[in-house]
Amino acid sequence: MLLLGESGTGKEVVARAIHSANPAGNFIPIDCGSLVGPLMESELFGHARGSFTGATEAKRGLIELADGGTAFFDEIGDLPLEMQVKLLRLLQEREFRPVGSLTTRRVEIRVIAATHRDLVREVVQKNFRQDLFYRLNVVSLRLPPLRERRGDIPLLIARFLEQLGARRTLTNEAMETLVSYDWPGNVRELRNCIERMVAMNSGPLLQTADLPSALQTHLEARRSGAFSAAAGAVPGGTQTHTIPQSGIIPLAEVEKRAILNALEYTKGDRVMAAFLLGIGRTTLYRKLKEYRLAS
Repeated sequence: MLLLGESGTGKEVVARAIHSANPAGNFIPIDCGSLVGPLMESELFGHARGSFTGATEAKRGLIELADGGTAFFDEIGDLPLEMQVKLLRLLQEREFRPVGSLTTRRVEIRVIAATHRDLVREVVQKNFRQDLFYRLNVVSLRLPPLRERRGDIPLLIARFLEQLGARRTLTNEAMETLVSYDWPGNVRELRNCIERMVAMNSGPLLQTADLPSALQTHLEARRSGAFSAAAGAVPGGTQTHTIPQSGIIPLAEVEKRAILNALEYTKGDRVMAAFLLGIGRTTLYRKLKEYRLAS
């Protein structure tokens, strides 16, 4: 299988999910960008004792470690041409020869490759072998960048907050800013952003003031009207409730706004709203009644 997509779109996450669907053997990630220099063949295929200076004992390579499982070739487009030839033989014959060894070894592996490069263009430019491309491209899957699936952003944020153990919610303006941003670093950049916001704010609400500098610049552009079209990216968006930059707001008002924010972004789904807020459903129902928000 060949996974295509920009950096940070979660190609390794998808590869691990595919492996977990039938978890036979080990999942071995192989960073093709790091396979450079004289020892790259040894890293991939292993070597025999005494095969080169410093080889005081035999070593198993990553391919042998993946035997019976899944070998994930991350950024396959960065693999040097000389290694592409050896990988092609491995895929065709299901066998390899460690460096310095006179015997071949057979393996049974599932191969998943991923790249952010346009491999068709790389083939045309002679940077990637055509035969290897056809061998890998049996089943291909394109992972869209985050800017093409903005509706996933609130769900991803909720997941990241859960993983961080942070019982927080975002103000409307902060959420709208995150949703309308293009995220050149995709999911990886979004996660880093949420981690920073959580680290910068210990309160129950994450606000625009907690956004990193790139998002602050984007926010100012939106406010000035340059990104007015992106402001409607949040489905069902209504009036924005934000915390003033100065002054003290009663705790009850903070809770009320947090609940309203959560209900707005879940389109009234109280179970999901309670999840986003990090509270139980009964607590949410009690708060709705207390603040007279229940219909």
